[in-house]
Amino acid sequence: MSYETALKISDVVNSIHKKKYLLPAIQREFVWNTYQIERLFDSIMRNYPISSFLFWQVDKESVNDYEFYEFLREFHERDRRHNSKADVSGEEGITAILDGQQRLTSIYIALKGSFAEKLPRKRWDNDLAYPKKKLYLNLVGKSEDSELEYDFTFLTDEEASESDENSYWFRVGDILNLKEPGEVNSYLIRNQIFQNYTPEQAEFANNALFKLHNVIHITPLISYYKEQSQSLDKVLNIFIRINSGGTVLSYSDLLLSIATAQWEEKDAREEIIKFVDEINDIGGGFNFNKDFVLKSSLVINEFSDFAFKVDNFNKANMLKIEQNWDALTSAIRIAVKLVSSFGYNRETLTSNNAIIPIAYYLYKIGATESYPTSTRNLADKEKIKKWLILSLVKRAFSGQPDNVLRPIRKIILENHDNFPTELIIDKFKGTTKSLLFSTEDIENLTHYKYGQGFTFSILSLLYPQLDYSNQFHIDHIFPKSLFTKAKLRKRGISEEDIETFYDWFNYIGNLQLIGAIPNIEKKDIEFKIWLNKIYPDQRNQDQFKEVHYIPNVELDFENFIEFFEEREKLLIAEFSKILLTEETVE
Repeated sequence: MSYETALKISDVVNSIHKKKYLLPAIQREFVWNTYQIERLFDSIMRNYPISSFLFWQVDKESVNDYEFYEFLREFHERDRRHNSKADVSGEEGITAILDGQQRLTSIYIALKGSFAEKLPRKRWDNDLAYPKKKLYLNLVGKSEDSELEYDFTFLTDEEASESDENSYWFRVGDILNLKEPGEVNSYLIRNQIFQNYTPEQAEFANNALFKLHNVIHITPLISYYKEQSQSLDKVLNIFIRINSGGTVLSYSDLLLSIATAQWEEKDAREEIIKFVDEINDIGGGFNFNKDFVLKSSLVINEFSDFAFKVDNFNKANMLKIEQNWDALTSAIRIAVKLVSSFGYNRETLTSNNAIIPIAYYLYKIGATESYPTSTRNLADKEKIKKWLILSLVKRAFSGQPDNVLRPIRKIILENHDNFPTELIIDKFKGTTKSLLFSTEDIENLTHYKYGQGFTFSILSLLYPQLDYSNQFHIDHIFPKSLFTKAKLRKRGISEEDIETFYDWFNYIGNLQLIGAIPNIEKKDIEFKIWLNKIYPDQRNQDQFKEVHYIPNVELDFENFIEFFEEREKLLIAEFSKILLTEETVE
């Protein structure tokens, strides 16, 4: 391996753009955020070292032996996170990046592309939640971040156009068009930087833009080593050696890289990434990742050791996973569809690992795609649902999930005529992973609040009859919008009671599961008014109250405290009926 003459950033970006530089299939995907990119450019401008790179020179005779991917240019957090497979002809060699992918992708996005990440508090499926942003540099002022000197920021073009006396936003990618120093000077004059800003700001702008020109076009900053071996085993070994120490590369990415190199017929990277996207789109959407699929593959294939370590990703194991890929992914897919039919989604499934035993069970019984909707297995599905809810509420998979997965897999392996919920409960009795509830545990269930992931699981215990093929919302029985201190005072609530109203309204005592459409229609209407309007017939109203554990008290808003206290008693009694056993009753 030789140390080569350093390269200029503009030349490297040009080579990436012309697809002379590619990424080997063993590389992970792009994971940096905008702040990391901004910090990288600040380091470049301040002449800080950005570490060396490792390139792999692949001869044209060997190009077609491997899979390569293009650099990501237009990053979109939802729609464009995956690198496109490169079309290599084999007519000429290519340079593959073994170390430095995140930095080079960041430079390429900053100079040639864009970055679209989801805005906070916006829905995942809202297209407007992902504004397209480019990297800009404020030419006339330093960064307000004490750790940075230059104010690099990702902005939309509209945001960047709003310059004022303290900012002039220069699109960093435009520096590629200013090839000569004279063009930099002309830009500053043409845009009236010297006329519109103070002498100090103009001087800063002059220095900053010439500095940016210098680090992109003049100074060779990309220092790199070149590996010329055509042996994938050697290259993989180098790659592992580089990335297995520290946190530069996540362990699952490293293991995926190994799997990719060892599968013979299928492309492991493409198959796994495609499958992750597929199961994340089921129902209301989930948040599975490569770790989940890799771990599930190890468990379902019944390897004695399924820990995340390099030894378990040996050639024999990887080939078995490849050969069994269709069957194991089918089991996982059906499991996710089943859990979705229970009403779960990315917000409410608080442990992805809880899916794995379900998928393993479905694999063992050879479940078909009709399993989640079939009426012939209702009792079996109730057992699965009960186990899932208990495991999530009791946080069985927190800590070291392998210590839970291993005994559960053994129980299912030996008992899969139906889902062995009771055997699993019995196995963990008396341990820190017990699924049994004490009276204290029962009372603690009412302490969960709106917006917490576990709240849906707890509420779903109360509604076993709901058909979750329809969409259900967690609803405030007494509308949330009424619980502002100003509105409470206006209604004549005493100051002492205001604190209680305000503290209690978000707890399970004021929450119910109702259909999405009724919830939208209910909106901010007072509960008593809404109930009388929707259920004018007393019998139907009594039935609603029974289903939703509404106490027999006055339902006026001013009576919220008594309503809440009495409803909590009803909920605790119902939870006790569902969850307490003779062994746990004190």
